Amino acid sequence: MHLYGRSWTRRELEARVGSISQIGGVRRMQLTEGKERDVEAIQVRTGAGLTYYVIPSKGLDISLAELGGMPVSWQSPNGDVHPAYYEAEGTGWLRTASGGLLMTCGLAHVGSPAEDSGGRYGLHGRVHHTPASQVNAAAVWNEDELDLIVSGTVEETAMFGTKLRLVRTITSRLGQNRIAIEDRVENAGFASCPHMMLYHFNFGFPLLGEGTHISFPEAEVIPVTQGIPVEGYDRWEKPDPAAAEHVYEHHLAEDAADSQGMAEAVIHCPVFPVGAGSQPISASLRWSVDSLPRLLQWRMPGAGEHVLGLEPANCTVDGVRGPGCYRELEPGESVLYKLELNLAWKS
Repeated sequence: MHLYGRSWTRRELEARVGSISQIGGVRRMQLTEGKERDVEAIQVRTGAGLTYYVIPSKGLDISLAELGGMPVSWQSPNGDVHPAYYEAEGTGWLRTASGGLLMTCGLAHVGSPAEDSGGRYGLHGRVHHTPASQVNAAAVWNEDELDLIVSGTVEETAMFGTKLRLVRTITSRLGQNRIAIEDRVENAGFASCPHMMLYHFNFGFPLLGEGTHISFPEAEVIPVTQGIPVEGYDRWEKPDPAAAEHVYEHHLAEDAADSQGMAEAVIHCPVFPVGAGSQPISASLRWSVDSLPRLLQWRMPGAGEHVLGLEPANCTVDGVRGPGCYRELEPGESVLYKLELNLAWKS
C-alpha cells in the first residue's frame, strides 16, 4: 500500500506498530447523551487523513466526515438523533435529519410530502430513520492492502404494502482518502412497487468558502425553486442570514458518463486548513448514471444552514408520484447503485 509518502508491505507496517489500528481501521461505539443516546456509530479511519462515522441506527448513513481533522461535511443542529424521535408525517423529517456527509432519501418516497392510493408519505421517506440489521464492520487484509468495510441491510416494509430491501456496502482502503458505496435495492414483495432513491450528500465549512467553486458534468441546469436565477450555482459565498435555499436539477448530457458509466461533480477549495496553514483540495463525487440519471443541487449559503447538497437521484423531488417520476420495481427485481467520494490534496 502507499502510505506516508512511500509504499509498504503488510509485514513492514506490522513491524512498526503494536496494532494496525494505530494507523487506521474500524471501531464500533455508542453515543450516550441527549437525543443521541443509544445511537450506534462506526468510526472509519483510513490513515491518510480521512475519518468518517457510519450510523447503523440511521440506515447506515454517514455522519461527520473529516480530512486531516477538518470537517468536509455539514452537520445539522439536530445531531445524530435516535430514530425513536422521528416524526414521519409532513415535514417532521427536518427535526431529526442529521446532516452529515450522507442522508439517504427513499426507499418508497423522496421529496415533498405526498399522498396516493398507497397512503401518505412524509418528507424524503423513512430510510434515513430506519436502523440497519446484519451489520458488519471489519478491516480485511487483501495481500498488502487493508480494506475497511461496513455493510448491512435496511428494510422498509408494511403489511399489504411496500417490501423494499436495501443491502449497503461501504468500503475504504488504508492509505486512501476514498469512500465507495454500493447499494442494492430489491423488491422483496410479490407486487410491483414504486421505488424512489436520492443520495443527499452534504458539504460544509471549511470546504465551502468564498473562493470555493464547483464543477459539474455537462448538463442543462434547470431551477426547481421558482423565480431563482441560474447564475451563481457553481460558486459559493459567506453566510447570509437572509439567504433562501435554491434547488436546481442538472439534466445530464448523453455523454456525461465516463467509460465506467459514472458522472462526476467536483468541489474545488483553494484554502483548506492544514495545520497552521492551508492547501487546495478537491472533493470529487461520482455516481452510476444508469441507475441515478438525475442530479439535484441544494444550495443553502445561509447562517447556520450553510450547506451545499449534491444529490444523485432516480426521481423528482416535488412530491409528484405519477408516471416518470420514479422507478417501478417488479416482484423480485433489484437495482444497483454505485457512488464514490474522493478527497485529494492539490499542489
